[in-house]
Amino acid sequence: MDLSNQALNGFSAHLAVSFNPDIFESNIINISLLLGGILYLGSSALSESLSERQEKIIGAIQEAEERLQQADTRLAEGEKQLEQAQLVIESIKTDAETTARKVKSEILTDGKAEIERLTSSAKAQIGTIEARVRKQISEYVVTLALKRVTLQLEGKLDSNLQQQILDRNISNLGE
Repeated sequence: MDLSNQALNGFSAHLAVSFNPDIFESNIINISLLLGGILYLGSSALSESLSERQEKIIGAIQEAEERLQQADTRLAEGEKQLEQAQLVIESIKTDAETTARKVKSEILTDGKAEIERLTSSAKAQIGTIEARVRKQISEYVVTLALKRVTLQLEGKLDSNLQQQILDRNISNLGE
């Protein structure tokens, strides 16, 4: 043992820590008892601390999972509401387009009817005015013709010619 002690001491001298193989002198028993007591007493406190820490971690994980489930539920509800809102928007768009087409069609139909009514009214007024103008022209022509004939006949008309004109007009009336 001498040789091993010297080798260890020589090696330890360089390290500044030496190994003393004498159990009583190095207090290995006392240190082992002290270390065993610390481990025995400290292990329960350490295990309690670790258990508490584990419970806290498990609780935090469960809480996080619950929040995740709630978030997933809210997300699903939000997506469902979004889909419903999009359906409502599409329905409103479709209704608006249909209503716009109907209104446009009604306006065009009403406009056409109004144009036709105004056109027929204008044609009727034009026809009335034309008839009145023709009548006035006809009356004017007849009046002029009568004046002319009267002027011509005043100088040439005798009783025999008057009788012939009357007979011819009476025979024309009978036909």
